[in-house]
Amino acid sequence: MPEETRIITRRLRERPDDSWTMAGATAGGTYEVLREVLRVGDPAAVQEQVRLSGLRGRGGAGFPTATKWSFLPEGVYPRYLVVNADEGEPSTFKDRMLIECDPHQLVEGIAVSSFALGCNLAFVYLRGEFGLGYDRLMAAIADARSAGLLGTDIQGSGFDLDIIVHRGAGAYICGEETALIESLEGERGMPRIRPPFPAVAGLYAKPTVVNNVETVSTVPHIVRMGGEEYAKLGRDRSTGTRIFSVSGNVVRPGNYEVELGMTFRELIDGLAGGVPDGRAVKFFIPGGASSQWLVGIDEHLDAPLDMDYVQQNFGVMLGSGAVMVFDETVDPVLVAWRLAKFFAHESCGKCTPCREGTGWIEKVLYRMSHGEGRPEDLDLLVSVGGSISPGVVNAPFAQTTICPLGPSSVSAVASLNRYFRDEIEARLGVGAAS
Repeated sequence: MPEETRIITRRLRERPDDSWTMAGATAGGTYEVLREVLRVGDPAAVQEQVRLSGLRGRGGAGFPTATKWSFLPEGVYPRYLVVNADEGEPSTFKDRMLIECDPHQLVEGIAVSSFALGCNLAFVYLRGEFGLGYDRLMAAIADARSAGLLGTDIQGSGFDLDIIVHRGAGAYICGEETALIESLEGERGMPRIRPPFPAVAGLYAKPTVVNNVETVSTVPHIVRMGGEEYAKLGRDRSTGTRIFSVSGNVVRPGNYEVELGMTFRELIDGLAGGVPDGRAVKFFIPGGASSQWLVGIDEHLDAPLDMDYVQQNFGVMLGSGAVMVFDETVDPVLVAWRLAKFFAHESCGKCTPCREGTGWIEKVLYRMSHGEGRPEDLDLLVSVGGSISPGVVNAPFAQTTICPLGPSSVSAVASLNRYFRDEIEARLGVGAAS
């Protein structure tokens, strides 16, 4: 039986009754790293440990965290750290758990990261629907300030830091970092054309780092363990652990923190209990709604949870860490329609290919999934998808839009075309006598 490797979920699993309180957090060791970092007083040392760890962003793109931090121009202040807590990807619920159940871990991560980056003001852009998470995070910030762990001259170190929590209004597009910054500035949440990149001109046109909740929460543990020790976990360039949100046709849906390199089979059949009633996996989405799909064959199920491996071998991504499992009773066209409906609804409308194309993809998939499909519909979908993301089958993220939302809507189309074309053509009567 495979086991979890609990690092950032350890406290919330060990102390389920009070992990979000100051007493529960400090009993579990929270803020010890912050105190030591401030005592030593060497921001470059923290950055070096993050670099040695190989930590990559846990929000979806998997970009090396230390490299992202290094893009901040030297000597330009003020600069800001923005934590992306606008978790809006369908079936992704890991950041919500971290915020609700261990907010002090996030506060410590923000403080340690801000010290390393030279930030004196940090922002948390929180999904507005996270009511309990908001209450507990605000309480954690207040408790940390009362304990002298936030504010002016923290622990006599000369380092100042405050944290502002901004609640979003339910727009999925604000999970994209530049749209998030626009929203923080009071504008409509729409992505910016880059360059300039946020590290050069981000929030209020100042150097800005945008990191995911899970990424920031991991930083104190890297400093505590040492970057090289952390890098021993995982596989190749996919180091450490990640939280995977497993949902769909499994016995035990939920969040599982595992060492990267575990196989999908071990995650789905082992930790999540497998598909109920002895049914087989027909297909699964390995990295959230934005990712292309995999199917229930040995090559896919036995593939490692490795960001580079799945991208290079199958053209998919681990993305947000949401693994959605579907058994042989599920209609893949219906799943594709539901995802397309989400993306069409959440398109901000700034880019014409996305504004128009996502709507047409949703309409065509609706009629296909409701018994009204036409023989040419699958090819029509591929054509429309190609207008949003050229090379739709082999390179879905070569895009004609500013941000990846439009191409994300094409992932399901590419997956249908790749794995279920024969099944769909039979349903649509392709080649049947007129």
